[in-house]
Amino acid sequence: MDDRTVDLIFVGSLESLPPVSSKIVRIFTSSTFTDTTMERNTLMAQCYPKLKDYCREKHGLEFQVVDMRWGVRDEATDDHMTTELCMREIANCQRLSMGPNFVVFLGQKYGYRPIPTYILSSELQMLRDELVNSGIDPVLLDTWYRKDSNAVPPVSVLQPISSILINFNNKRIPKLQQHDQAVWWDTLGKMQKLLRKAALSLANGGKIDKDTMHNYFMSVTEREVINGVLSVQNTKNHCLAYVRYINNINLQNLKKASLFVDILNRSLDTESCKLLANLRDERLPAKIEATNLQRYTVEWIGREGLDTETHEEYLQHFITHFYKNITKLVDRALRKEDSSAQGQIVTEILQHLHACNNSVKVFYGREDGLERIRRHMLSDCEKPMVLYGEGGCGKTSLLAKSAGLASTEWFQGSKPISVIRFLGTTPDSSALTPTLVSICQQISYNYMLPFEDIPVDLVPLTAYFKHLLTYANQQQPIFLFLDSVDQLTGAQDANKVSWLPLRLPPYCKLLVSCAAEADNPEVSQDYHLLRRMIDNEELFLEVTDLGEDLAMQIIRMWMQTACRDLTNYQWRLVCNAVGQCSLPIFVKLVFAEICRWRSYTKPQDTYLASTVMDSIMLLFERVEKQHGRILVFHALAYITAAKSGLSESELEDLISLDDKVLDDVYQYHLPPVRRIPPLLWTRIRNDLPNYLSEREADGVSVMNWYHRQFRDTARERYFKNMNMAMYFHSSIADYYLGIWGGGNPKPFKYTEIQRHRFNLTDKEGSADRKVPIQPLVFHSKDGKVSRYNLRKFGEMPYHMVRSRRFQDLYEHVLFNYQWLHAKLSSCPLQAVLSDFEDACNNIEDREATREQIRKKLRELMLVADALRLGGAILGQYPNMLAPQLVSRLLPEIGPNPNVKMLLKQCDETGPEHCALLPLYHCLHTPGGPLKYSLEGHQFAVFGFCLTSDLRYIVSISNKFITWDLSTSDLTRDVNPGIEGIMQQLVLSPDNRFAAAYTNNNHTVLLNTLTSEYNIMENPLPEHEPIKGVYLLNAHLFVYGTGSWCQFNMRGQLERTYKSPEDPNRWPLLSMQFSTLDTYRLLFWSGSLDDPLLLLHTVNPTLEPFHFHSAMVMTQDKSTIYCCKGEGHYGVTQYRADPGSSQWTQQRELPRADNDDLEVLLQLKFDREETTLLGTSGNGFVVWEFGDDAHHPNQAVVLPLPHGVRNISTRVLCSNSCMVSAARDYVIAGVRKNLYVWSLISRDLVKVLDAHFGRIITLEPLIIGNWNSVITSSIDRTVKVWNINNIFEQVHVIDRHEMQIDSIGLCQSAGLAITVTRGCVGVWDMRIGRLVARLADSPLGAIVTHAAITTDSKYIVSAESGNILIWNRLTEQLLFKEEQPGVKQITLLDNGQRFLAISKPPDGGAEVTRINATIVTRTIPEGVRIYSADYPVRCVAGTSFKPGVVTCDGMNIVVIGADKGSRDAIFVFHARTGSLLSKISLKQSAAKDVGMLIAMPHKAHLVATIDPDKGTILDIRKKHILRTVPKWSGGCTKDGRYGLYAPSRGGLELLELKRGHIVKTFIPKVAEGVFTVICMFNQTDEYVLYYHSGKKTLRVFRTSDAQMIANFRMQAELSAIESTEDGKNIVLGTVDGCLSVLAIADPAKPEMKEYLAALPSRDEEWKKKAEKLKAQNLFKAAASIVKLSTKFNNNENADDDDEGSEGTTPQDGNRDADNEEDVSPQT
Repeated sequence: MDDRTVDLIFVGSLESLPPVSSKIVRIFTSSTFTDTTMERNTLMAQCYPKLKDYCREKHGLEFQVVDMRWGVRDEATDDHMTTELCMREIANCQRLSMGPNFVVFLGQKYGYRPIPTYILSSELQMLRDELVNSGIDPVLLDTWYRKDSNAVPPVSVLQPISSILINFNNKRIPKLQQHDQAVWWDTLGKMQKLLRKAALSLANGGKIDKDTMHNYFMSVTEREVINGVLSVQNTKNHCLAYVRYINNINLQNLKKASLFVDILNRSLDTESCKLLANLRDERLPAKIEATNLQRYTVEWIGREGLDTETHEEYLQHFITHFYKNITKLVDRALRKEDSSAQGQIVTEILQHLHACNNSVKVFYGREDGLERIRRHMLSDCEKPMVLYGEGGCGKTSLLAKSAGLASTEWFQGSKPISVIRFLGTTPDSSALTPTLVSICQQISYNYMLPFEDIPVDLVPLTAYFKHLLTYANQQQPIFLFLDSVDQLTGAQDANKVSWLPLRLPPYCKLLVSCAAEADNPEVSQDYHLLRRMIDNEELFLEVTDLGEDLAMQIIRMWMQTACRDLTNYQWRLVCNAVGQCSLPIFVKLVFAEICRWRSYTKPQDTYLASTVMDSIMLLFERVEKQHGRILVFHALAYITAAKSGLSESELEDLISLDDKVLDDVYQYHLPPVRRIPPLLWTRIRNDLPNYLSEREADGVSVMNWYHRQFRDTARERYFKNMNMAMYFHSSIADYYLGIWGGGNPKPFKYTEIQRHRFNLTDKEGSADRKVPIQPLVFHSKDGKVSRYNLRKFGEMPYHMVRSRRFQDLYEHVLFNYQWLHAKLSSCPLQAVLSDFEDACNNIEDREATREQIRKKLRELMLVADALRLGGAILGQYPNMLAPQLVSRLLPEIGPNPNVKMLLKQCDETGPEHCALLPLYHCLHTPGGPLKYSLEGHQFAVFGFCLTSDLRYIVSISNKFITWDLSTSDLTRDVNPGIEGIMQQLVLSPDNRFAAAYTNNNHTVLLNTLTSEYNIMENPLPEHEPIKGVYLLNAHLFVYGTGSWCQFNMRGQLERTYKSPEDPNRWPLLSMQFSTLDTYRLLFWSGSLDDPLLLLHTVNPTLEPFHFHSAMVMTQDKSTIYCCKGEGHYGVTQYRADPGSSQWTQQRELPRADNDDLEVLLQLKFDREETTLLGTSGNGFVVWEFGDDAHHPNQAVVLPLPHGVRNISTRVLCSNSCMVSAARDYVIAGVRKNLYVWSLISRDLVKVLDAHFGRIITLEPLIIGNWNSVITSSIDRTVKVWNINNIFEQVHVIDRHEMQIDSIGLCQSAGLAITVTRGCVGVWDMRIGRLVARLADSPLGAIVTHAAITTDSKYIVSAESGNILIWNRLTEQLLFKEEQPGVKQITLLDNGQRFLAISKPPDGGAEVTRINATIVTRTIPEGVRIYSADYPVRCVAGTSFKPGVVTCDGMNIVVIGADKGSRDAIFVFHARTGSLLSKISLKQSAAKDVGMLIAMPHKAHLVATIDPDKGTILDIRKKHILRTVPKWSGGCTKDGRYGLYAPSRGGLELLELKRGHIVKTFIPKVAEGVFTVICMFNQTDEYVLYYHSGKKTLRVFRTSDAQMIANFRMQAELSAIESTEDGKNIVLGTVDGCLSVLAIADPAKPEMKEYLAALPSRDEEWKKKAEKLKAQNLFKAAASIVKLSTKFNNNENADDDDEGSEGTTPQDGNRDADNEEDVSPQT
């Protein structure tokens, strides 16, 4: 394609368009019928399936073969259409095929020479006259040819055989059929002679040319070769020819010989031989490339001549050569195909330009509509124009015509860029993101902007698209024509049109079309949205039907173009039909029908319907009659049943698997391969021109109904019987399951006629249907994923649901790990969830009880909700599927067998994708109160609002995030790039705009439909701080304490108003507007200690109204409830009285107990305003007004637990509560918790641990089935709680209140200890239970360090300046001694002793060094063995560097201060504490030592690590051994290897002896400068690498550097340890959770057994644990009895000797500790 053509395509020009490349390899195989049967059948059986797989797996292409001979029994079909269809199919192959499109097989047979189906009537008259002049009677021609005067010029048509010989197709009475067939063949021979004789005579007389004469002599095969090869320019890339000569054909056996050569009158037909020789030996070799022509010579052997056994070698060579040549041409075509972004976009634009061109070619009329569009295009209007109307009204054609005129006539002085998209007709125009990308690419090309700048994420992409439109100028305007915007999928929310720019820059115009039907609100949904967005009637053009006159005019023009006419009677029929319906789709149907009418067609066969559906019904009926009802029924039913259409190959495969069709097609003969002959479908498709459109779905070209009316009619016709609908859905499900793929033969039953005709003894057979396998993933030769089977993902679940095959659906789809993983890896999360939703909505199992269905629904919802909860992670990291499901669903395996099956697959197969799997349930389990956790904010969520339809939630922090509440999807993320945090969020009444102000006095105005925003500086006079904002549909108000400003929706300041009150006395608190002239102002005293408030009301204007503490106003603004009385907080109702210009008192509400003291902080209404909710200091007060009130005329007080209070965050604002849908519960959010009271009994019935941080906002969500509450928190999340599940079992995840700072492990006891600021936690690692919290001062403890002994009996900790020793078993504090500033605790001598290093706080800038102290004590007594001091440097901002113990336990090595500003190494004796040596680091040039490493293999070696290198020192010889550049820590047990992990990214394995890089785990890629944690696991088999920016923990095998896990953390990692056996890693996170993950390396099969044996994988483990607990308690009781008896005996024995020596308390403790572990652990 030359540059000029590419430029024209990018401009959107319709001038001389090149053809579109497709995703199909489609070859037409041309050959004579009888002599190539063996070769064609071999290709069908052995070669085509391989080619199909090759094209599909290597290139993602469809491979199709058009063999018009195969499977067709009679060469001459009844209607003589075969030749014409062959020519059409050759043209189709040339148009569509990528690479090869035509293969010819020639032998020694010229083949069937039919007589022409159509002859010009004038030409036939000449032939007839010539015969008459020769004295020959032309009666045969007069009988079989009839003149059709409807053709222009008139044509004589060969009549269908069965119209004269009525038994020609009568298979039921073979004798009559044989007779008529014999008569036909005889008649045909006679007519051939007559026509050839007359043609030869006319040619010799110069009355017709040679080519016209040759028409009467030519065989079908030659005609195919002319069209397929001889008239083609480039044969090298598209055509193959095979020529086969047979030596020594036995002409004695005429019956066999006639199959291979042309026989006439029992001898060779010399005329045919001559014609064949000319074609085969002269014209074909002269045209086709020598490399594309293959010749074979074979011998005639035996009776058969050619046979698969005798000619096996020739056949093998033939099919091998065929396979290689076809794949070579395909590969060559793909190499030439421009697969760059530019090449792909050229293909995309071309498809739409062709569609536009096709519409323009047949467009007539609609001048008024075109004139309105022209005026709009030439105007200065900056808004889009919308064409709307019902389906089939001609919107697409009008839009296409407008595009054509805009680029040619309307703007002649300029060079417009026309962006034309018929949305939904190609894969890149079906979803919003690829559509916008392709539009941006087209615009970027024209303005020479790089494609790389185009964002991929939808929100920035939409903004960039709008930015590109600003490049439009007078010389190069931009025109966008978008058809069917309502067809787009993948918009981030249900609003498919919200991305459309509503304000277009100059020289830019946008024309869109969408459907609108008065009686179909679902179809009209997007039209109504556009109405809301573009509130200008002039910009909406309704496309109506054509009207009778225009319709008739158009039909006459189309007929003229098609060279057709009608008789007067037929025209009248058309006129009557169009008078009843003149929709363009109906007119097209009428036109297609009347084009078939001949002038001699009988009146009973010329019938037109009066509605679109009836017309389509008639069309279907006619096609069924012509091609066989079962075949047409099933073919069209499959297309209709498909979710998104079927490719030709898929349809052929489905019909070939459908024995009902094959039994009908093959009832009288046995096919060589049991597949449907391609010709049969081709003929049907040919009779449905333009009604089946070719679109793209899942990357494949598929056929689907062009109009919705066709789909509806087909459903009405073929799916009335539900059993039949299920049959088709089930068949398609089987096909995508791949049951019969890859050579697996499918059984079938022979028909009675077949058994009778062919003397078959068997009733059943089986045959390979040559259909492809259907894997989830296609792999390349090296085992990597090449692509996913998107067709399977898109279609299979849909059909399983509709065929009620729920067990298959559960097993293969919804509870199948491989399926979920593959689909998540290739499709958006919503596509996976929609399968679950579809199943839930259609789960009707007649055989199941209601309880069984409920259980199944719960299982489905559990998995779907687990995927939703993990959506934020899974969307980005699909390989996290197994860890996410396991950590959420483990508690549910008992009652849910399908969930158990899925989790078992996660354990067994999941490690292939992520080898880190949780040992126990450690993430929130769905099914409980929490429905969704909505994450995405990086700061506290200070406000959120629900849209008026309660469908979306808009929230603010430093950005706006919108979530869809029905799916939990993040639908919009707009970051306005402000410095502050937004404080208050308001939505306009129509939800089109959102506004918020920030803590640094900026205001942000957001268009929620388009994501455009304006940021306004503080507009208030004298920089008065902003106190709030308010929105109307067309205005924004920003107010401070003494004034307010009015803006329009472009962010332009319109007016500034001054407060009617003195801001020093009465500052403005808030304002509310109903209209510009009707508003309310609320003022306050300005002091939190003074609760006085003042209300101003304008229109109706009322006197200022004074009250105090709390107030709420009804939605109609006519009534307020407030605190008015002095000395108490009782609530009074007031009503606006415009007559007296005052608020008049209506009633006092019932008083609450203690309301004279109990401050009322806030009043709120429920949605229906039947319940008033008050917030007081110690709880909540509820007043019920409705008829269904539980406590009428009472103030229901709901107190908070002791010690919990409501606080006032702002005047009139405090913690909120809400009433459940059934009015039975009140739910409130206080601190981090949700409190639930029964409204009936007034009891507090539930406290839910809801957030990690304080709850800021609480809102009810009660509509339809929703009975929920939404909370936002300073922990950066918004959560949706299902009140219906509020008492469901909550699978508690143990966690600390604060972040985990460090972890210690004791693997022998299966315990982990965690250090948080508040306590030491003791955890059972196998089940994730927090067994104990140890803190000496539970309320004010500051814990910094802890360690657990190897026997697990003792824990040493540093808390609040003290060293503590705990008995872990009894949780008893054994020892406490002051040691302030502890920086390190390390165990010595196998846990018999420990050292604690402390350092006093830094003494200020003038102090450069202070002494650190090492204290060693015994365990458990705490006896101090020694203490030693050493100097350390005081540098602000640097952390303490821990010391190390050498691997033999003999030395303690620490980093201290040397002279000057350098560091030195101090070596102390571990037993005595004496200073052995001090080694200066001056020689190593170490500037800032970060840490010490005691080399694990040699006790005399230690290493210092600084930012650039590692230095290994010999502490015995006191010198530096060597420097290892880049070493940043980590060392294997043999001391050979270390790690290099710079904070800017990358990870390498270093050999420590020479400093060489041995392996690269992560290449040096810039991942940003972040905190990196990097270490070996305890067995050195794996390297663990945590990156705080990505929040991922990657695990690499040390042996081969293979990454086996990329684990995305749920919260930021704060501590990590590995178990001694190397099987697990233990992670602590900032949210206080402890997770234990198994390293389930796929290379270690034993890890599967390890996982299977875990308690969490056994649904009975809790019962077993309870039993064990009871046994332990019994043992404990027995031990206590034993001890009591012992002490009792001792006392009796020592009664007389009270002063005798007893055991010290410590000894006693030691004794007790040596007793059996009696703690009741699980």
